[in-house]
Amino acid sequence: IIESAEPREPHHFALLFGYGASAINPYMVNEIIHDQVNQGFIKGVKADYAIVNYNKAIAKGIVKIMNKIGISTLHSYRAAQIFEILGLNKTFTSKYFPYTPSRIEGIGLIEVEKEVKKRFQKAFPNSKVASLLPLEIGGIYRWRRGGEKHMFNPTTIAKLQQAVRLNSPESYKEYSNMVNEQSSNLMTIRGMFEFNNLDPISIDEVEPWTEIVKKFKTGAMSYGSISREAHENLAIAMNRIGGKSNSGEGGEDPKRFQKEINGDSRNSAIKQVASGRFGVSINYLTNAKEIQIKMAQGAKPGEGGQLPGEKVVPWIAETRNSTPYVGLISPPPHHDIYSIEDLSQLIYDLKNANREARVNVKLVSEVGVGTIAAGVAKAKADVILISGYDGGTGAAPLTSLQHTGIPWELGLAEAQQTLILNDLRSRVVLECDGQLKTGRDVAIAALLGAEEFGFATAPLVASGCIMMRACHLNTCPVGIATQDPELRKNFKGTPEHVINFMYFIAEELREIMAQLGFRTLKEMVGQSQKLNVNKAIQHYKANGLDLSSILYKPEKAKTVPNHNTTQQDHQLENVLDFDIIKEAIPSIYRKEKTRVTFKIKNTDRSVGAILSNEISKIYGAQGLPDDTILVDFEGSAGQSFGAFATNGLSFKIHGNCNDYLGKGLSGGKLIVKVPPTATFKPEENIIIGNVALYGAITGEAYINGIAGERFCVRNSGATAVVEGIGDHGCEYMTGGTVVVLGKTGRNFAAGMSGGVAYVYDPKQQFDSRVCNMEMVAFDPIEDEDVRKLRKLIKNHSLYTNSPLAKRILADWENEQQNFVKVMPTDYKKALQRIAEEKKIEELIAG
Repeated sequence: IIESAEPREPHHFALLFGYGASAINPYMVNEIIHDQVNQGFIKGVKADYAIVNYNKAIAKGIVKIMNKIGISTLHSYRAAQIFEILGLNKTFTSKYFPYTPSRIEGIGLIEVEKEVKKRFQKAFPNSKVASLLPLEIGGIYRWRRGGEKHMFNPTTIAKLQQAVRLNSPESYKEYSNMVNEQSSNLMTIRGMFEFNNLDPISIDEVEPWTEIVKKFKTGAMSYGSISREAHENLAIAMNRIGGKSNSGEGGEDPKRFQKEINGDSRNSAIKQVASGRFGVSINYLTNAKEIQIKMAQGAKPGEGGQLPGEKVVPWIAETRNSTPYVGLISPPPHHDIYSIEDLSQLIYDLKNANREARVNVKLVSEVGVGTIAAGVAKAKADVILISGYDGGTGAAPLTSLQHTGIPWELGLAEAQQTLILNDLRSRVVLECDGQLKTGRDVAIAALLGAEEFGFATAPLVASGCIMMRACHLNTCPVGIATQDPELRKNFKGTPEHVINFMYFIAEELREIMAQLGFRTLKEMVGQSQKLNVNKAIQHYKANGLDLSSILYKPEKAKTVPNHNTTQQDHQLENVLDFDIIKEAIPSIYRKEKTRVTFKIKNTDRSVGAILSNEISKIYGAQGLPDDTILVDFEGSAGQSFGAFATNGLSFKIHGNCNDYLGKGLSGGKLIVKVPPTATFKPEENIIIGNVALYGAITGEAYINGIAGERFCVRNSGATAVVEGIGDHGCEYMTGGTVVVLGKTGRNFAAGMSGGVAYVYDPKQQFDSRVCNMEMVAFDPIEDEDVRKLRKLIKNHSLYTNSPLAKRILADWENEQQNFVKVMPTDYKKALQRIAEEKKIEELIAG
């Protein structure tokens, strides 16, 4: 049992539990809360109740940390020691924190004692002190005068904005010097490096800035977390210079896919696919040059994105295929990227959905990321992004901003070295992001192995951001991180500001390249021998650091490539879709109806994705008229059957399906029925695998049997009828309709914030023991529900010849009473609010 004055944030408690504490008494926090209540600083609550609230908040923070790692109980988390140490030496860690990795050495017991003494002397000085002891202002989460140092502070922000607005190289130089100087002030690992082995050449011999900026990208900030004006400004700027902007995980308005009259394009070249699957349709993927799988985010590894309900205004909800005013949370990344095999399948799905686009996998810098990167390269990713811990939007919860992830210098170096050692480096492009601010940062990233570079905060600052840290409040005064129409009018950024920033970065990089003797960026990649630790930096804490592991260059680097030289072979030549396309040419080009039959086997994966991509290229999101292409399959379908199937496709399979049926369904119709020769009862047998209709947007699915686990996870608009499901059904669902004509398994409707589910429950066993009631309630079945249910069950009977559907319809008057309606509470409130708003609009118009 720990009794201490020190624990005060969730990380402190998580650390103590993680190293074996059974209980913690943070007595100082409790005394401070009592004192604050007595003095009137905390109003409207008694001290004991305020402490209960504090304890609840800490407990939620600990649960969130456990959730990131995938541990369900505190009992399992206790003494698990799932940490990486930064800045403590091995003598110290092997004694007090055995088996916890600490890669760059650092301080030991003597320096820790020195720190404790300093704090003690400050609290108990020899001289008399005033009754109100002045406390340090802090400033870790937000810049404060006299507090913790931040590289983006009022001075550097002002200098950068001056530079980009006036196109002033002198102002940029001042900004760059300030950031680079601060960096060497022990604020980053890269700040402790210096360039060596100089071999100067004329700057005229170095490739032009116009070539360099093609390797630059802007960060994955979703439309919703930032305003339309800010989002489109970045896209226009990057498209003009041949770089790439990133949609983030919030989808994108299809109007942006068309070029402007003046030649500008608002289309984000990189389309992100996150665990939330917001807006991920076949049309979205078709309009990408690069598709990024967000396995994790630098600022929030292990967490999904989050958008508060007030920011989900109607136009944001439309882009994300969700309901206005209902908060959105991405699930933790485990549904179809739980293992390297699942990730490999998702890469294959996306490559089928757009063969011209590169597939990028975003990883967080952490110990062991090199091994993960090697697996991702073998899974056939085209690009691997190593994201530093200090990236991410200001909309991240405060508990997610600190103590999570590690600096990109460590992760990038480890990934580069491991890929070279396994002779995989030639297959992939390596990218890096996380608070890149100057040309010097880019140079160091390149020398450590990066070929492409992401910028997020800096381009926003160039666009006018003043770092108010109010991103999550929808009150951004400069119109960037807000959806408020009035505040958005304050946005003053232009594409030229972002272009000027990228130009200045490239020019500073060119100067460094000239000093080091590199003519092209490609030559520079992985040449870590050009870096050394700056011996001039003297500080008692820095003296024990050992950064040699970051600069290590494997012996194998002499014989294998240290940068990307080849393309991945995605083996798409024999995909069944090409045979379907040959038969369906009249349908694709003239909208004539086609009906064909094919045999299918479990090695036929992602069937329908290439066909949907070809249709989407011609007709966009609209696709073809209903049932234009009808395909009958016989056999056992492989993974992702009907993935991203677009409008006009109707796939019927006589047999069974593997996992991921209808992933990202985009308007198609999928029918799975038992073979005509089957002698078993369909409603008692599993016919499809796990995670069906993940991220489905629109369309229909009729399943003549039982589905596996996580059925309709993150469904946002599809209609499905199934005869029974496994655990975690309708998880994180935000829209659509699901009818379950059988048992549901445990934890039904966990995280369900939209859509409606109807469960057939003649034995009255469907209750809070199997349904997660945290976000839903059981509503009475009304006349409209009865009509809707009957129609869907009739369709199911018609398409699948289901004996169960026929029995229910034969006794409909009695059977309709056996259905339970599962309705999300926030969704119900949102629908009422939308209806009220519509009435007001009609009254005003009338």
